[in-house]
Amino acid sequence: MTVHRTPGVYLEHVVPPPQPVLLTGVPVFLGYADEATVEEHEVLGVPQRLTLWPQFEERFGPPPRKGGYLGPAVRGFFENGGSLCYVVALQDGDAPLDELIDGLAAVADLDAADLVCAPDVMRGADPNEEPDPDRFAPLQQAILDDCRTTGGRFAILDAVLTSEKETVKTQRGKLTGDDGALYHPWLRITDLAGKPAHVPPCGHVAGAYARSDQRVGVHKAPANEVIEGALDVRVDLDPAMVAELYERGVNCLRALPGRGIRVWGARTLSDDAAWPHVGGRRVLLTVGRWLERFMTGLAHEPNDVRLWVRISREVAAYLDGLFARGALEGRAPEEAFFVKCDGETNPPEVRAAGQVVTQVGLALAAPAEFVVVRVIAGASGVSVSPAP
Repeated sequence: MTVHRTPGVYLEHVVPPPQPVLLTGVPVFLGYADEATVEEHEVLGVPQRLTLWPQFEERFGPPPRKGGYLGPAVRGFFENGGSLCYVVALQDGDAPLDELIDGLAAVADLDAADLVCAPDVMRGADPNEEPDPDRFAPLQQAILDDCRTTGGRFAILDAVLTSEKETVKTQRGKLTGDDGALYHPWLRITDLAGKPAHVPPCGHVAGAYARSDQRVGVHKAPANEVIEGALDVRVDLDPAMVAELYERGVNCLRALPGRGIRVWGARTLSDDAAWPHVGGRRVLLTVGRWLERFMTGLAHEPNDVRLWVRISREVAAYLDGLFARGALEGRAPEEAFFVKCDGETNPPEVRAAGQVVTQVGLALAAPAEFVVVRVIAGASGVSVSPAP
């Protein structure tokens, strides 16, 4: 602080620090790592913030003796444009459900992450045997339940290692949750030892989520995105199989000639007709995260009209930014959202209870899943028009 000796007015230019940005496309990876390395770095059950792939190798070491997919998943995330993730090494015992729940509890208060990946749910899958969905579904359902109770997170789940669509459909039937999506099939990659291997796709898909968020925004359906770092898909799905699985809410990965391997779907695992699309659900989750951060700073403020005006102004400004980026539907902001915080939402009895109530309404934009173009041949020539 400058010390002034002569009385008077002094002009000082102060540049305030920027407000922290609410990042999206930041996953938490849960899985098993090399026990000796984990013990040496004391990272068992402690979320580790990673911004580069070599940091994983340093803190978590080579693949564990029992095998696993944590390393390839994290590498796939960074290969596909991810810039920040958190990794939690689980206790490597004989109770995978309890170990997973402990890992989820370790990140319960981590508000920096909005995605969850657990590739080692699939550990022990034998490519020579038809998998039993009953083995994996309880662990994946536990992740979906945690996303619901924690709030603000979306699970990227892996289908079982199989070429049989009926097995995948059986697995899908055992899962339900608004905050998650299922991806099939597995990817063929070069593993950490330089050998060909098949791995669950969640890490690579999480990178595609992050890349899409950075380029367009959280509302953009994380589909038709190229998967980098993969040699092929384990099962080449024909259009009929894709249609059948997609109708059940299974998102497929496809190797398209001349276009590479792409994510071909953005459906959630929700049974609620209001939440079929990944993009729409993630917009709602992101708005919830932002509101929680903003509203936390208003606790214990005087509950009067000045507070209501401040809330209305700040929330409307944030939603207007979402509208400008295309996350909300409507020709104008007033058609895309509303914010109401006034004497009607805060009558005397509400204020006496120490509450301030704000109503927020959103018109979420839906993705163009089915692009239809009609070519009309007439006497005056050929014209192209969109379908009605």
